[in-house]
Amino acid sequence: MKTNNAVILIAVVVLVAGVAWFRSSRSAPDATGTEVAAQADNPQGPGASAPVQPGELPLEQAHQAEENPSGPATAAPDIARLPRAVDLGADKCIPCKQMAPILAELRKEYEGRAVVEFIDVWKNPGAGELYGIRIIPTQIFFDAAGKEVWRHEGFLPKADFVAKFAEMGVK
Repeated sequence: MKTNNAVILIAVVVLVAGVAWFRSSRSAPDATGTEVAAQADNPQGPGASAPVQPGELPLEQAHQAEENPSGPATAAPDIARLPRAVDLGADKCIPCKQMAPILAELRKEYEGRAVVEFIDVWKNPGAGELYGIRIIPTQIFFDAAGKEVWRHEGFLPKADFVAKFAEMGVK
């Protein structure tokens, strides 16, 4: 009888701790130290007009990259209208680390014709929810209109990226 009560007590403590952790991870301090809602609550950021539909790429992300002067320069002035490959992973994940040089090569080779980007879902958990990620790495290919055309889970060799881009009409 005492064992059952102890097990129930431990389960309740673990549940309460888990809920507290979850709530604390859904808000983060901004630069001023005040708490702001996490990206998972509004993945498109403040002032976004419409939620992202499943299978669509939030094109606001591309515009944010263009508007950020401290970020990398973009080769094409209208980056939002290019086909896109998004690799979602983490910088501590072994297959993700193995893909990093491949993504860097692809970024250079397809500059101006397609966008290749990496999102660290451990640093940006809202992106994992936004894109419906189950495992990392996951690669999602979007056409020029922002519609998802293909998804792959796990390591993806460079030749497969090249083949998928060719299939999408990117030369």
